[in-house]
Amino acid sequence: MTLSEMMNIGLMQGFAGLSLFSVLLLMGLGLAIIFGQMGVINMAHGEFMTIGAYTIFPGSELASKFAPGWTPFYFPIAIVAAFGFAFVAGWLVEWGLIRHLYKRPLDTLLATRGISLALQQCFRTFIGPKEVSPTLPDWLLGSRAPAPGLDIPINGMFVLALTAVVTGGVLLALHRSRWGLRVRATVSNRVMANATGIDTKKTDRLTFAIGCGIAGVAGAAFTTIGSTGPTSGSLYIVDAFLVVTFGGAASLLGTVVSAFGIAQTQSITEFFMAGSMAKMLTLSLIVLILMVRPQGLFAVKVRR
Repeated sequence: MTLSEMMNIGLMQGFAGLSLFSVLLLMGLGLAIIFGQMGVINMAHGEFMTIGAYTIFPGSELASKFAPGWTPFYFPIAIVAAFGFAFVAGWLVEWGLIRHLYKRPLDTLLATRGISLALQQCFRTFIGPKEVSPTLPDWLLGSRAPAPGLDIPINGMFVLALTAVVTGGVLLALHRSRWGLRVRATVSNRVMANATGIDTKKTDRLTFAIGCGIAGVAGAAFTTIGSTGPTSGSLYIVDAFLVVTFGGAASLLGTVVSAFGIAQTQSITEFFMAGSMAKMLTLSLIVLILMVRPQGLFAVKVRR
């Protein structure tokens, strides 16, 4: 194998890692908002991702059956719908259950785990136990070859661009919008935020719903690289929590850096060893680093 071929293989593995990075980052962003900003351990976060993924499939079916001319355009519309459905589901879960469990992290863990199992059963009952895949528009298929022997899939580039837009939007909203100001004030000092007239309960509900909506977008992105089943989201929940914990629970910058490091480490090591061994090696490295720096890569100090 020549040096050029090895470099091309390394670049393609690195880009495969970027596709995983995109999904982990979108999942991690939602968790960073819910867990890092609100202190809620949401074990059903993967199922909100699955809601987003399942939104794409009927969009694909409806477009191909009733509006074939819209097939090239349905995907961006379905991504917005995925955010909307996951947002509404998150709003209802927060209103019906989570709002009664704040400051009780163990109870939120158990309650959301129950929601996770219930949603998985709903997916099996109403959608089916088999995995499904949407028909992607033609502009998402194929690959680009910037150099001989180097093929970069177009769907991976799209997912990366989508992740950049969502990440930029979240950072902009947190630092330049009224909602972001209320969230930061609530995290900094909830009592003072209430005293200044901020409805912290409404802020909590909106924040939880937005975090779930972002998970829905992660599910939409996931459909471009894999098929969707009732347990698809649960396969990513542990990695998503690792991303948030490793990066620093309240740091969105830490979430970005952590997702990139975990995805690239896992993707590159999978080229040299079995997938389970690569995951174990990645987890071992994270544990070793957290033993030295338990607060994560980017700890954020807030006043309570």
